[in-house]
Amino acid sequence: MSVGPRASRPFGVRQLRIAVLVTTNAGGMWLLPQVEELRHRGHEVTVVLPRGAGRLTDELERRGVDVLSSPYDVTVGRYAPIGLLPLRALLRRLRPDVVQYHLIASAYAVRLATLGLPVRRVHMVANPAYLESRLVRSVERLLWRLDDVLICGCRYASARYGELGCPPERRPVAVYGVDTDAFSPDAAGPDQRAKLRAELGIDQGVFLAVMVAHVQAPKWFIHSGRGVKGHEVLLAAWRTFRRRHPDAHLLLVGGGWTAAGEEYRRQLGARFGVADDPGITWVESVPDVRPCYAAADVSVSPSLGDGPGAAVQAGAMGVPSIVSAAGGLPEAVTERSGWVVPPGDPMALVEALDSAYQGWVAGRLSLCGRLARRHILTSFDDLRAAAEVADIVEDVAGRRR
Repeated sequence: MSVGPRASRPFGVRQLRIAVLVTTNAGGMWLLPQVEELRHRGHEVTVVLPRGAGRLTDELERRGVDVLSSPYDVTVGRYAPIGLLPLRALLRRLRPDVVQYHLIASAYAVRLATLGLPVRRVHMVANPAYLESRLVRSVERLLWRLDDVLICGCRYASARYGELGCPPERRPVAVYGVDTDAFSPDAAGPDQRAKLRAELGIDQGVFLAVMVAHVQAPKWFIHSGRGVKGHEVLLAAWRTFRRRHPDAHLLLVGGGWTAAGEEYRRQLGARFGVADDPGITWVESVPDVRPCYAAADVSVSPSLGDGPGAAVQAGAMGVPSIVSAAGGLPEAVTERSGWVVPPGDPMALVEALDSAYQGWVAGRLSLCGRLARRHILTSFDDLRAAAEVADIVEDVAGRRR
């Protein structure tokens, strides 16, 4: 990796017991480098996940990490105060020095379940989209005070918590990085571009835009009931863009997140005539997203509120991105490696696609891609990011109450 050898636990830092909680056992693979860094420093790490099999569970167990099933479903909307008692009992039994939790649903549960317990609370803010809700912001204005520190995955999240009264020293920024060895143009292999296009029936000579994101159903309390990932914005823009450029193709990668998300995906497909449009290919899942980026000329992330997300993976693969000016997405691109457009604006997205297309015709996109990878290597390498998180965890564990 570009960051060199990993550091051991600093002299004078005692071995810690750390419990890590997250609300998914399918996604959340970004957790792995952080867990590995903490274990490498000699700390005892236990990960608490939802019950049942999942990709994250399988990988953690393969690496020899202690994994426990959560006794309480911390999915948003299923809270019952009495249900927090089993979670509290589990944490009392583990006796952690630090509880580290990812995603807002975990935060609500752990904050309440650990009230009065002698533990440090480290809230990892992966996706700041929930802060777009006035209702959630009013709750967080009070509850962030239960966190000893909020590690923000982007500068945007840190700034929003600053607006809620959180002082700078309690909202440091440490990104969720990407494995820049695994996600690289060389790792994809020279034939991946042609191979994936052939497998999906996409012409080898077309301009290909890709969007990698699960479809999330609209929520009444955020973004006026629109889907947060911006699929409908891109599909509306694509109609206009493809009329201008028939030699263009859109690849959408990702099914519905939950049953409600899948129903919303079906509605979008019907509304925009996806099944009958030869210029759109939509796949629900792939075993590896890297060939999708390798096959693409530009990545599109039109979210209404998000972390840097897919733009980081795309940039690591040497693919420039069009992102919306929402959440932490603009932090994943530079002026020379991508485009930033207003969120929820199909025509602005059309103009950015036009610019990328012209760059493709002129042969300039390859330079944008190289600059995109350089930016990711500098700012989003996963080992460097994991070391920053571990430093913060060790620091907060050593503070006096």
